[in-house]
Formats: sequence, structure tokens, C-alpha cells
Amino acid sequence: MDYIITEYGAVADGATNNREAIQHAIDAATAAGGGRVVIPNGRFLTGALVLKSNVTLHLATGAWLIGSLDLADGIDFAAEFDDDTETSGWEGGCFLFARHAENITIEGHGTIYGQGDKVFYDDDADGGLHECPKNVRTPASERPRTTFFEDVENLTVRDVTFRDAAFWTLHMAGCRHVLVDGIRILNDQRGVNNDGIDPDTCQDVIITNCIVKAGDDAIVVKNTPPMAAKYGACENIVISDCVLYSHDSALKIGTETANAIRHVVISDCVFRDCSRGVGIWGRDGAVIEDIHVHHVSGNTTHYADCPQREFAPRWWGQGEPVFISATPRVTPSSPLPGVIRDVTFDHIWMTCESGVFIAGEQDAVIENVDISDIRLIQRVQGTQRPGLFDEQPSVHDVYEHDIPAVYVRHGRDITVSGVVRREDGFRAFPLVETESSERVSVKLSER
Repeated sequence: MDYIITEYGAVADGATNNREAIQHAIDAATAAGGGRVVIPNGRFLTGALVLKSNVTLHLATGAWLIGSLDLADGIDFAAEFDDDTETSGWEGGCFLFARHAENITIEGHGTIYGQGDKVFYDDDADGGLHECPKNVRTPASERPRTTFFEDVENLTVRDVTFRDAAFWTLHMAGCRHVLVDGIRILNDQRGVNNDGIDPDTCQDVIITNCIVKAGDDAIVVKNTPPMAAKYGACENIVISDCVLYSHDSALKIGTETANAIRHVVISDCVFRDCSRGVGIWGRDGAVIEDIHVHHVSGNTTHYADCPQREFAPRWWGQGEPVFISATPRVTPSSPLPGVIRDVTFDHIWMTCESGVFIAGEQDAVIENVDISDIRLIQRVQGTQRPGLFDEQPSVHDVYEHDIPAVYVRHGRDITVSGVVRREDGFRAFPLVETESSERVSVKLSER
């Protein structure tokens, strides 16, 4: 049965807060055992909404569901959490919320609008290059994420368009049996903290046929401390047939690694204008294993920073197509970063402004990484010159270094094979550099 929100008093004027009317429609569907709540053509402003079991939220063509930026209209979903992990960003509340539910679907060809374009602004902090992170009118603690779904079984999100998230867009935490299919996330590509899709401590997730544009990571698989304590490992994640834009990583695994992340496959994707292609971060002591990436093409770019500004002074990434890092977060006394092992890449064709970066520590050796049939063109594509390694957030931070095609530190059983073409200033750097590693085989032909 359909529950049309205008029949419950919702007004499509883009100004009236329709929270009560829309929630009434959701609750009516729930009371009937389930149903479809319809957002018809029009612009409907609303405060936070609680989605419930067996309810489908359907956005008709031409429908805009607009999330209020007023903190009083949000849901403080994280009030019970205790998490001091750097950059976790639990404050700010959320717009669409569900917890401990099942059989929830968000669908249709309408738009969910987070009003992030009213939050971010260009303060010209990089001297007119217009590449650095934008500034914000409100801090992270006052910017709501578009969604937060915790412990939802059988979650489906399909066909909808998310626009201009003010913080994370699609955050799924401790969810199981998840399908994200055919959605578009069109965020500000210089906006900070506006991740596209975040499977956090989830199991059995398929993300496919999506277009994601974001300033922060396009898709990030993670295991945050509060969710890890409740739900354990993050595992069985399949990502395919997506186009990903990001001024950070196209696909990021970590940095939050409070429990294991394993069994992740990404295939048949295009990365465009990203600071990094695939990044794998071990920071919080867990195991990251059985990660496989194949048939990926695109480009990575080193963007200008704004180090003189306290807020968001720089992006993470210098244009690495592949980045694998296990190192302490902030100080040498930080917990051991954990284990990264059993990782494969094949058929990777990238134009990049850095190289393959694999770096562990003496007590966190990266093991059994196989990269085959990689085709790299090292080429300056923008305003910045190569010459920096970037291990944020870590004891190493950002530092000057030659940019080889392949760099390995504290690795064991690492193999890399393929073809590289070095242009511009890249020929001045060594082709391969290794430090404190065992059984490293690199077979790159130059063209």
C-alpha cells in the first residue's frame, strides 16, 4: 500500500518543515505491517526522519527531499558512543536514520539533498588555484550526515540521487545483506568530510552501478571503534561497475581498523581525478586481509593545499594509484597498526602523479601483495610538482621524497609486474626503491 506524504499534510514549497507529516506517513505504514511511503514531485524540506522495518521510502521522479541544517531538527544518533579515534566525526547528528531494523528500502528517481552547498565556500586559500579543500561556515560538530543506518538487515538503496551532503552521505554501520545499486552521489568535489558510501563494520554488501563524486573518499570500507565493539568484523564487500571521483581516495579501506576487514573485491571501475586510487590503511591494530582489486582505469592527481589555514589545510594523497600503509597514527607509543596481508591487484591502468606506495613498519610488515599487469603513466597533470610522500594520519605525516614508480618499506613477499611510462620530471627519480624488505620482486618495463 502507498502512503503519500501530501495526504498526511506535507507541503511542497521547499520552506515548510514537513518532518511531522512525513514521519506520520512512515509510522502509519509501520503500523500496517509495512508499505511504501511516497515522496511525490516537489520540494519537501524536513527535519530528521526515522525509517522503520518493512518500509520503502519511494522518491518519485522530480521529488526533492531536503534535509534541514538546523541542529534542532536532527537526530543525535551517537549520544551513546564513546570513540576518541581521530577524525571519526560522530557529532552533528543525521537526517535519515534507522537502528535495529530490517527490510528497509530507499528507491526511486528523486533526489535527497543535504544542502552542503550552503556549508562549503571557497576562501581562495590556495592563491587562486581553486584546488584546496573549501572552508566551512559550520564546524563538523554542526554538520549532519545525510544518513546513518545501524544494525539494519536487508537494506536496499537504489536509483536515487544524493546531492550536496554536508557530511558523510550513505553511512551504513553494522548492517547485513546490503544492496546499493544504481545510485548517484553528486557532492562538492572540494567539500571536506562528504564521503560517498561508508560500509562500516558491515557484512555481505554489494555496491554496483553507481556514480560517486565527493571531496572526501568516494567509497570507504572501515571498522570504527563503537561499531567494532558491537558488530565485529567488516567483511564480504563487493564493489563493481562504478565511476568514482574524489579529492581523496576512490576506494579507501581504513583508516579506522578497530576490528578485522576482510574479503573485499573491487572490479570494473573507473577512477577520475582522485588524490589516490585505492588506499589501504592499517592504524588501529586489526587485520586487513583478502583484498582484491582488478580491472580499474582512470587517473590520480596531486592537488594544491592551503597549509596556512588551520581548518582542512590539505588533502590526503599525492596522486598514488595504489597506497598500502601500516604505521602508528600519531605517536610512536600509539598501538601497533595491525596486519595487512594477502592483497592482489591486476589490470590496473592509471595516469598518475605518484607511484605504487607500500609501507609498513618493523612490527607491522606488509605481507603477500601481488600486483600484476599494471600500466602506469607517471605524468604531471595539474599545478603541483612531484616530490612528497604522504602517510597521514601517522607519525610520518607528509615529507619530501623522490617519487619512484614502486616504493616498498617493511614489506615481505611483494611482487609487482607491468609497464610504466615516466614523463615530465619523473625520469629523474629511481624506478624502484625498497627499504628493510624481504623477497620483493619488481619487473617493470619502461616504454
